[in-house]
Amino acid sequence: MRLLVMLAIGGVAALAAIAIVVALVLGGSDGGDPRTALEAAGCTLATSPALVGVHSISAPDGSSDTWTTDPPTSGPHYAVPAVWGSFDDPVNQAQLVHNLEHGGIAVQYGSDVPSATITELERFVQEHPRGTVLAPYASLGDQIALGAWVTESATDPENGTAYLVKCSRFDQAAFEAFFDAYQFQGPERFPPDSLLPGRT
Repeated sequence: MRLLVMLAIGGVAALAAIAIVVALVLGGSDGGDPRTALEAAGCTLATSPALVGVHSISAPDGSSDTWTTDPPTSGPHYAVPAVWGSFDDPVNQAQLVHNLEHGGIAVQYGSDVPSATITELERFVQEHPRGTVLAPYASLGDQIALGAWVTESATDPENGTAYLVKCSRFDQAAFEAFFDAYQFQGPERFPPDSLLPGRT
């Protein structure tokens, strides 16, 4: 009997060790920390505790005095998200915050960003069509912003982090690292295949 108990304990320990190795090899639910790639590209990454998300903004083009980042990355928003995809005109920020709540990423660029860079951004978004919005945001000037609203778990939506990156140029590796780390991890999670261009 004692031998059987020892064998069972040994078996459980072996399975736990295998699970740890698999987790280390395959990684967790996110793509790791993108800071190194972002810093190498000359980007700045700002983080802040995410604001609670409520549908308290009554008009699509409304705003909130409680937003703590510009562009906003969490908090109060309009009840209907923006359509996923690329836009030539600015997107309502109150709607876009709702997209971030669903796990999307907002890519916005200032009025002084060169047209060649905008073409690169459009190409990048075409390669990442699910859960992505690309639009101009004039006050960014010559910068590009990436925004994401992330929670550790979908069962704990009130404890999250708002991420805002600003870059002076497009860098494929840095943008990929941000997307890998933070996309599809919002406080309200939807299957990526439901966040397609042309849909809300």
